[in-house]
Amino acid sequence: MRVTIQPRKGNGIVVAPPSKSMAHRYLIAAALAKGESRIENLSYSQDILATLDCLESLGVEPERGVDWVVIRGGGTLVPQKNLACRESGSTLRFFLPLCLLHEKEAILEGSARLMERPLSVYQQLCREHGFDFEQRDSFVRVRGALSAGDYILPGNISSQFITGMIFALLKVKGESRILLTGKVESGSYIDLTLDALQAFGFSLCRAGEREIRIDGNAEGEGRFIQVEGDYSNAAFFESLSLLGHSVKVKGLKEDSLQGDRIYRDYFKHLEKGQSTLSLADCPDLGPILMAVAAAKKGGIFTDTARLKIKESDRGAAMAEELRKFGIEVLLEENRIIVPQGGIHPPKEPLQAHNDHRIVMSLAVLCTLTGGVIEGAEAVAKSMPDFFERLEALGIEVKKDEA
Repeated sequence: MRVTIQPRKGNGIVVAPPSKSMAHRYLIAAALAKGESRIENLSYSQDILATLDCLESLGVEPERGVDWVVIRGGGTLVPQKNLACRESGSTLRFFLPLCLLHEKEAILEGSARLMERPLSVYQQLCREHGFDFEQRDSFVRVRGALSAGDYILPGNISSQFITGMIFALLKVKGESRILLTGKVESGSYIDLTLDALQAFGFSLCRAGEREIRIDGNAEGEGRFIQVEGDYSNAAFFESLSLLGHSVKVKGLKEDSLQGDRIYRDYFKHLEKGQSTLSLADCPDLGPILMAVAAAKKGGIFTDTARLKIKESDRGAAMAEELRKFGIEVLLEENRIIVPQGGIHPPKEPLQAHNDHRIVMSLAVLCTLTGGVIEGAEAVAKSMPDFFERLEALGIEVKKDEA
């Protein structure tokens, strides 16, 4: 889809979209817990649809409503058919350990880009325990049966591996520990996982930064629960106010554990001048922070190496697109420098790089300069109604589905 955005000031109130991170976790927690759960304030993004499809592949039968899902959990999770992960890294990494609860072969399918993203943590784990692990261009095949015990995992690759193992070990009888090595990044996402599971009554805790204790003997119970607002996606709308729009975002939980809530502090720093900001615990904010820095006074971003293994190489993708606005970004191994300089309207179409956060970040800049974005359908991964939300603020958006 090609989208054309005209330079125009928006104004109005935006209700924060539901948190994709919490929705994933609540859906899986509901499947692990015994009894019936109802999860409300749900958005059917492509990633959430992938998680629902994978639950069905494990024998769960979610009942879907307009913005809610009912799940009757507590059953045995055994692969009934291939798990379709689409392009969701969270889904793939959350479900792969769940496929290692029984000695039955499981195949997890996904896009070529998804299968390029690292799975080395699970590959090593399977090798150490004598499990089957085969990774191809369009699928991963595993077979093995986890047992309770100690599992040593790196803390500096992705918290999604840690969350995936937590989910699985809750279904393994006995007590287990996950011990983290190296620098622990995205620790807030681990806290989100523990918070979601504790809300369903599971027994687990974080003993310091590097140890997670899991009691697989304790069962969780079904809950009625609402998904809180998403700071990651709210950042795109709140950034508009930094660029001269009059937009307010409501529906965010002030005491949320979401690490991306830090965007509000980071925006203040970028308004004052070229600041040095770490992305170690908030890599998903990278594209919008780079966009804001380009439009304001520049910025220096550290701990950026993990941007390379997202839906796109986000640092390189944003550098390529910001060049079309007249901003020459300096990419280093673990640092990105966005210089100060006035942006101008792009003289050629902008590219989505098949990445929802790249599209939304570029769209924010186009409200200042105007511009055309190709491949804009990528927003469906996390916020299918993103452009409709922009239009509701008075921003002119023309969509060409062809």
